[in-house]
Amino acid sequence: MKTNNLLQKAIPHVLAIVAFLIITFVYFSPVLDGKTMSQHDIVQARGAGHEAGLYREKTGHYPMWTNSMFGGMPTYLIAADYPNSWTTKVGRFFANLLPEPANYVFLYLIGFYILLAALGFDAWIGVLGAIGFAFCSYNLINIEAGHASKVIAMGFLPPILGGVILAYRGKYWIGGALVGLFLGMHIYGNHVQITFYMFLTIGFYVLMELIVAIREKRLKPFLIASAVIGVGVALAVGSHASRLLTTSEYSKESIRGKSELTPKPATADDKGVNADGLDYDYAFRWSYGKMETFTLLIPDFYGGGTMSKSIGKNSAMYNALIEKGASDAQAKQIVAQLSSALYWGDQPTTGGPTYAGAVILFLFVLGMFIIPNRIKWWILGSAVFMTMLAWGKNFALNDILFTYAPLFDKFRAVTMTLALTQVFLVLGAAMAVQELVRGEYSWTNLQRPLIWSFGLTGGVALLFALLGGAFFDFRSDIVDPQLAQGYGDWIIRPIRDDRASILRGDAFRSFMFIVVAAGVIIAFLFKRLSASLMVLVLGAVVLTDMFAVDKRYVNNDDFTIDRRDQERAIIKPTPADEQILRDTTQYRVFNYAASPFQDATTSYFHHSVGGYHGAKMRRYSDVIDSVLAKGSIKGLNMLNTKYVIVPDQKTGQVFVQQNPEALGNAWFVKEYKIVPNADEEIKAIETFEPKTTAIIDKRFEKDLNGLNIQFDSTATITLTSYSPDHLVYESNAQTPQLAVFSEIYYANKDYWQATIDDKPVPHFRVNYILRGMVVPPGKHKITFTFISNTYQQGEHIALFSSIALFAFVGAAIFLSAKQKNKA
Repeated sequence: MKTNNLLQKAIPHVLAIVAFLIITFVYFSPVLDGKTMSQHDIVQARGAGHEAGLYREKTGHYPMWTNSMFGGMPTYLIAADYPNSWTTKVGRFFANLLPEPANYVFLYLIGFYILLAALGFDAWIGVLGAIGFAFCSYNLINIEAGHASKVIAMGFLPPILGGVILAYRGKYWIGGALVGLFLGMHIYGNHVQITFYMFLTIGFYVLMELIVAIREKRLKPFLIASAVIGVGVALAVGSHASRLLTTSEYSKESIRGKSELTPKPATADDKGVNADGLDYDYAFRWSYGKMETFTLLIPDFYGGGTMSKSIGKNSAMYNALIEKGASDAQAKQIVAQLSSALYWGDQPTTGGPTYAGAVILFLFVLGMFIIPNRIKWWILGSAVFMTMLAWGKNFALNDILFTYAPLFDKFRAVTMTLALTQVFLVLGAAMAVQELVRGEYSWTNLQRPLIWSFGLTGGVALLFALLGGAFFDFRSDIVDPQLAQGYGDWIIRPIRDDRASILRGDAFRSFMFIVVAAGVIIAFLFKRLSASLMVLVLGAVVLTDMFAVDKRYVNNDDFTIDRRDQERAIIKPTPADEQILRDTTQYRVFNYAASPFQDATTSYFHHSVGGYHGAKMRRYSDVIDSVLAKGSIKGLNMLNTKYVIVPDQKTGQVFVQQNPEALGNAWFVKEYKIVPNADEEIKAIETFEPKTTAIIDKRFEKDLNGLNIQFDSTATITLTSYSPDHLVYESNAQTPQLAVFSEIYYANKDYWQATIDDKPVPHFRVNYILRGMVVPPGKHKITFTFISNTYQQGEHIALFSSIALFAFVGAAIFLSAKQKNKA
């Protein structure tokens, strides 16, 4: 009997999983033909981690340092290896059950379904909610862009919320287990920003429960739930100790940390430079406009995205071009080129809008009227707060948080908070449907909430459909001046007409979907539809709505790569790369043919002066801004930039220029100059001669031991062995010399450990970013080895925590089952 009962309970969940598989492969049907997408950030990540990955394949050892980009940096936030983190292994398994990118949508679906199942939702309402969440346009656009870390973090996030809610509802063990297990897998995603925002919303929920517990004098259950959740969180965090400790360590040295340079004073036009965290303008560069928030209801309210597909012949632009004498083919081509200009919001670029779904918004608003318990206030408050954070520089509260609240100045692209907004919108919508199914509702007692919900969503959509042109001028201060300069002022009117037309069309579209959804609910209230059929039809309407919008931004045309030859197809060596690769010595490459400091594909083949990373080293970023971005050949010389890839301005072909002045892997200088601080140090390297002079901050003067250089013109120092985290040099000199190594100085000398003839020796910072060392006379072997004690200690903690976490989860399952049997 028990077995039959379990099977009966399992059948709806099995059917839900089958439905998810069908939906996933219908949307990503090219995956079945062995195709995949070229996703920007995944391509960049492959380039950044290629050297470290190859080294692991050859040696079995994963290096904690790579020289593949930005001169050299730790691999902590690139593709590090954490063998003792069991939740990483489990998370990786579940995140990759299906071929990429189908795996990500499936993860979204399963993650949200688990949240709703844990809260006791009917299976098909769980399917409806999972579809609503998985196909929010923001989620699909992230997949297309290759934001794998963000996608994985979001996929494992909903069950964590479910675990917290369950624990405070008295299901302590299973709630704590859900939190611990899924938080562990969430952290595997390695997206600290999403984790931070998630804990903000959890904090709101805990605060709400605390207030209720105090008011109702039920502190004991609250404390038990908090303790169990705390255990789950502690073990999940501990299982990633090596990841989190090294990330914390590195963040101090990255652009998220404090600069040694004196901050520039604020001007009337900006907020100045933040000495301890990201610069204000950098952090808030991607800020959602307040009115742009209507994209949650009306997808292309602001024209779509800067990567929108062509609007074709049915456009004012096309007609205007024809009137100007362009041929049909020419007009189509120009319209396709200018489709990106249809976006007229405040963001510099965007892959597309954050569309939560017209039906989902309608159901969410309805839920705020009919959900009977206090959880709706947490859902509403969290959705609103996350949306306000997305407004960034457009909302004064964010200036206050950025300036005074901890951690808010460590993150950029604050529009990311909309990822959390959509979680709460869909959760509220699903709760509304659950309440309709389980509640005692008729047209009489639901009429008022239904009319209000329809008016606040469908009514607003209809208003914009009919009168949208009266509210806006459809002007873009970013795009329009560029268009006028390139095509003439005549192009502005038709492109604004197209923006207005797109708004009206999508507003009417959203209105019609809301009409259909409202009609389905009314039919249910008048007993024309059963509850099951209502849920099924609403799910189909949500799916139809979301599919159609998502296909504007992520569709079959994006599948251009054969998965069997994916890596070679995505990153192909150019003739310039092949020419450089004939040189088997160690050197760096500067690629002018790409955006050098926003591109890591060069790193796939070479040690690059540039790169692509959201948390590059602060010190190196300072040198980019002050030296390299200004085209300083001396800055390139001291970084041993032997080859420069440049484009031919006429043909677009790239070719290689060899730099004969590259200073090599190491060299002896004739003199050194002591400067009082970092400001003077970076100022000096803008104009000095690195071949003969070393610039040294006064704090490192003691490491020179009073060196008086008697320059030996016959002295030599050469690199004899190279590994990413282990360098061996051989030196020969008649007198003590000051050696400069074209390697990046990191944090302090405890990480890169230096020896001469196997005996530890000090090294110090020179030229703001490089390493220096006093080398005694004679012939010597010099080594640098990168050793992270933090990583090693973290791995010990991770192993203990992993064992304890899975024991905790096992105990929770056992005790929960035991309680059910007693009941």
